[in-house]
Amino acid sequence: MEEQLRRMQELVEELNRASDAYYNGRQELMTDYEWDARFDELKRLEAETGTTLPDSPTNNVSEDNTAGQKEAHEFAALSLAKTKLVGDVVKWAEGRPIWISWKLDGLTLVVTYDDGRLQKVVTRGNGHIGTNITHLASAINGIPATIKEKGHTVIRGEAVISYDDFERFLIESGEDYANPRNLASGSLSLKDNLDELRRRNLQWIPFTLVYLEEKSLTPYPPLQKARGNTSGEREMSLFAETEEPSLFDLPPKEGAKGTVSWGERMAWLDEQGFKTVERELVETPTAENIQAAIDRFTERVTGQSNQQPSRFPYPVDGLVVTYDDTAYAQTGSVTGHHATRAGLAFKWQDEAAETELEEIEWSCAASTISPVAIFRPVELEGTTVKRASLCNISECERLGIGDKGTRLSIIKANKIIPKVIKVIETVGQLHIPEQCPVCHEATEIVESATSGTRTLHCTNAACPAKQLKKYARFVSKAGMDIDGISEQTLARFINLGWIGDFADIYQLRQHIRDISLLEGFGEKSAANIMRSIDKSREADTQRLLIALSIPKCGADVAKRLLGAYTFNELVETATTCEDVEHFAHIDGIGPERSTLIVNWFRDEKNKQTLNRLLEQITLKETPVQPMGKRCEGLTFVITGDVHHYKNRNELKAYIESQGGRVSGSVSGATSFLINNDITSTSGKNKKAQELGIEIISEDTFVERFGE
Repeated sequence: MEEQLRRMQELVEELNRASDAYYNGRQELMTDYEWDARFDELKRLEAETGTTLPDSPTNNVSEDNTAGQKEAHEFAALSLAKTKLVGDVVKWAEGRPIWISWKLDGLTLVVTYDDGRLQKVVTRGNGHIGTNITHLASAINGIPATIKEKGHTVIRGEAVISYDDFERFLIESGEDYANPRNLASGSLSLKDNLDELRRRNLQWIPFTLVYLEEKSLTPYPPLQKARGNTSGEREMSLFAETEEPSLFDLPPKEGAKGTVSWGERMAWLDEQGFKTVERELVETPTAENIQAAIDRFTERVTGQSNQQPSRFPYPVDGLVVTYDDTAYAQTGSVTGHHATRAGLAFKWQDEAAETELEEIEWSCAASTISPVAIFRPVELEGTTVKRASLCNISECERLGIGDKGTRLSIIKANKIIPKVIKVIETVGQLHIPEQCPVCHEATEIVESATSGTRTLHCTNAACPAKQLKKYARFVSKAGMDIDGISEQTLARFINLGWIGDFADIYQLRQHIRDISLLEGFGEKSAANIMRSIDKSREADTQRLLIALSIPKCGADVAKRLLGAYTFNELVETATTCEDVEHFAHIDGIGPERSTLIVNWFRDEKNKQTLNRLLEQITLKETPVQPMGKRCEGLTFVITGDVHHYKNRNELKAYIESQGGRVSGSVSGATSFLINNDITSTSGKNKKAQELGIEIISEDTFVERFGE
């Protein structure tokens, strides 16, 4: 008994530390597989001893500790019981119709509306008290400021970041996050930096309607049909799927008119304009039917679905099973921190395989040199797996990674990502290279001040390995859209000395024979790469600007810059302007981004890189997209000195950003001549007077057309 209690305390401490890191955007301390295994062991020990420790995660909901004003939830947001067995789902369903939906891997946010207006957004917190982040709502996709419904409405959903947006963020920012969930969690600490949060592209996806109060007598047919109502009054419902026991015994809140099906509730949210979670109804929940539905979701996760060939874009860590009959769901009890009929979380059984480490490959990735386990190939989830990222030195040390011959246990986490979950036997010691495998300069181990994570870095600022993410961004779909060249392929080409500059990508044809002979390629693959490279030679200027990896210049910033300048004007202005904050006036740019952009174009190495690249491609100017309409349809001519704007280029950029046009000479098409010396006898003033064109000062322009 004493030994069991000691082990229970160890498990509680390990699980709570891991949960804290997981839910608060820090480096993960264990995989989902390891967490589930330890959690199951703890539950077994609690059952055997009849004891539950006060801080046991089996009795407490996992908590996010987002900084900010705390607020109690109107309805408790607790956890779901979990299973990996279809038989458990069948038993739980009790023959009643159920819905299966994604268990999205993000942060739960509770959103409340009153009188059709957004009232508040609160994180889940510990399920009873969360953090009010309403001030961030406008920067999170999927949370409308207003809805049609006027009654008190409470909705629960998940804020997630797609895999594509996650990769784009890592490339553009150079920051290091373990996965999309870590980035989503860390993003809520941005406080008032709405522009930065907006660029991370968080998407809030509602997964249940918690409460809806009657305020309007407007009929709503789907809900009336569900309750057989013919009176014209709207039927509403009260349902909080993971409430405390006392809540089930209370009468509905005043104004709540009963219950409808969960499917109807979700359809109602769709009608309100929300983009709700994907779901599938299983009317007859037999083992065969449930397994078939789970298989369809699984195919979406792995990208093997015939109906939808693309992989589901958001991270998930299982599925959620919910009764369609919400009235029946409310009759359950609460065990620990789970409402027994509120819902059930289904987690995929991770297929594990044992293998033997062959080597550790130190792979260049952004600013770090990351360890990758190369092992004897194993079959997992229908595919052959022979490599898995070990992330960093800290993860290697945690697992106990050794040298060649070390025995490993491997899974494909959530059916997708190969992962080393356990070292069965360590052979020898992990060798951390003292020289960069690419440039052979000295390496150094850097420890994060916040998370304590130890990572390996090359000390050579000019190392090609540090440019890998830049090359990946260059060939990416958002960049030059060169299909067939993955990050792994780029790393091989860099290591072979074929790529040391963006322009070198357009010289790869001279290596086509060598490429066709590489493992995993062939003549067809090599030819496809060449065709894709040639296709990208006609370059859209917005794609080019993104592809250059200018710091903090992603798609949104590129669009804003090219909304004010042509590409050639942008380059010319950046290299000749007197002030590095020259572009700060453009909406969404600001002083910091302007400084980074100007300094990039002024850097001599970058100039050479761009000039060599421009010799290989043909520019296709992106059409200017105005960001306002204050000057729409008007043509201006600017002459003389300016004082409100930093220079005439800045004034020109503003006019064009507002839909106007700036010409160099006065003509019949000119709408206004801007000249601070209205009484001047200059040629442009005389011409304007002859043509009856109004001459205005800069101050007058600001009064009429300024923001």
